[in-house]
Amino acid sequence: MTVYHYVYTLQSCSQPHQIYTGQTGNLKQRLNEHNLGKVPHTSKYVPWHVRSVTAFQNKQRALDFERYLKTGSGRAFLKRHL
Repeated sequence: MTVYHYVYTLQSCSQPHQIYTGQTGNLKQRLNEHNLGKVPHTSKYVPWHVRSVTAFQNKQRALDFERYLKTGSGRAFLKRHL
């Protein structure tokens, strides 16, 4: 069985200009945690919906991509392509 690591981008439904990028092995569970307010960084902008997801078979590649998306050029990439 293949294990995937997901890099995801969320957009706040209540404040659409708020975008959050993260990484997880269980996207459904992680989205639920964000929407229940269990993540301090995102709790004040609930509810959230998934804007984009990229799946990786290698956890380190997922972490590297997440780190890139949190840079200035990575945020510009998100705006243009995702």
